[in-house]
Amino acid sequence: MLEKNTEKLVVGTALAFAASTLWPIVKNTLKPLAATGVQGATGLTGRIQYVLQVARDEIEDIVAEAQFERMRKQLDRDISAEPPSFEETGGSVHVKSND
Repeated sequence: MLEKNTEKLVVGTALAFAASTLWPIVKNTLKPLAATGVQGATGLTGRIQYVLQVARDEIEDIVAEAQFERMRKQLDRDISAEPPSFEETGGSVHVKSND
């Protein structure tokens, strides 16, 4: 039993020593990788925001065009339903005859 505990103590001490020795190497290696990853994520976020803004602008344009077209058609219907004005008839009054 003492032998198992001694073995565990030796393995634990070796791992602690290896970790303390390797940590600066791992840290110096991973730090630039992490910085590159953050830069990549920032660039990707910027591109996603740009794409979403372009899509939003396109949708707004489509909606505005549809609203304009609807308004134009309504105005065309309103104009065609109105009787001609005094100026449009050249100053004469047109009366429908029942002949």
